[in-house]
Amino acid sequence: MTVRTYAAASVRQLAAHVTRVAPREKEQWASREPIAAAGGARLQVSRQRADQLWMVVGMWDRAIGREEFPPSARLEARRLFTGPVLGAFWDLAEAGELRARAEDVGRPLPLASLRIVRDVLGILADLVVPARSVALPVLEQPELKETVPARDRAALYRGLADLAAAGSPVWDGTGLSSAERARLLAMVGIVLDSGARSGELAALRLDDLAEGLAAVGVRRRPQRASPSRELEIAELARVHPSAVKDIRAGRLEQRSEATRQRVLAAMAELEPLPEVEWYALREGTRVAVRQWLAVREGVVNALPLEGGRTALWVTLRASKAGPPGITLGSRGLKLAYTKGVTALNVAMAGAYGWSPLPTRMEQLRRAVEAEPLPPEAVSAGAGCGPDSPGSQGD
Repeated sequence: MTVRTYAAASVRQLAAHVTRVAPREKEQWASREPIAAAGGARLQVSRQRADQLWMVVGMWDRAIGREEFPPSARLEARRLFTGPVLGAFWDLAEAGELRARAEDVGRPLPLASLRIVRDVLGILADLVVPARSVALPVLEQPELKETVPARDRAALYRGLADLAAAGSPVWDGTGLSSAERARLLAMVGIVLDSGARSGELAALRLDDLAEGLAAVGVRRRPQRASPSRELEIAELARVHPSAVKDIRAGRLEQRSEATRQRVLAAMAELEPLPEVEWYALREGTRVAVRQWLAVREGVVNALPLEGGRTALWVTLRASKAGPPGITLGSRGLKLAYTKGVTALNVAMAGAYGWSPLPTRMEQLRRAVEAEPLPPEAVSAGAGCGPDSPGSQGD
């Protein structure tokens, strides 16, 4: 899309300003003008931010002809950043009335998208009316859902270990098959012992289980950092630790470009985190994982496919993805967890010492404060070897 495609003069002017800092032509990208950042620095925008700038220009183009805006708003870009005009734009954006795809119009924007729009409006205001103080919309910070308290986690773990060890009849009437029960208990045990995210849990392979199921190796995603590492990066970059957490988690719209550059530079100076972090598995988890491996072996051995069969978590029912025994993806893992925990909470309601498990794995994971094993405590031969449970058939 070029500047000439916009009907209103104000939007054409707005697009001209964006072209200076985020040109669409590839040959002009390297020479783009920097924008103002925190601390008085001036930095070039990233390609992600450039896409966001053009997205909001498109939103203005779809908005400006509506009856909510005075005719004067079509004439000059500076008029877009007056209180009434900006407020009308925000109300439409929040309600999803400015979405690009017709089938999505009317679907309210999620909070993360609204943050992006708000931050981009701030950048655009600096470009169009740099001498004016523009009041941007205020966003409420969402409250994180409650996690599982430490006391409840201990009781929860004991209950799960008992269920895994005894095959308690409490499962009767839950609608879960014995295979689903085994998989659920193994999943929850590993999360409680390692604090693995759903994506990290889904990525586990048999070789990520140490000999004798003494530990599990979690391949941490790049954004993950322990609190001590975040403090180390923050101190080196001279920013607040929360800024490090946001940037490593990809929430770039919440931080300035200057902060992002300082954090990235600090990360480059530090020694990288280990590719795999190992966490000790408690006895109850080992029992649960051992039971799951036995179930898994029978399912995988019946799989009418050739090739590697190394995923720890596999499907138990035929689906569009294929027959039982294929790798269970991150989305399938979340659904399996929610289904299993919902059924278990109903079955265990009123049981002494039982506190309902959160039905979202993220709530459980955030409650865990697992410390990885030191390198010297991890066996060089870690992995599910030929004599280890669950190695046959893969």
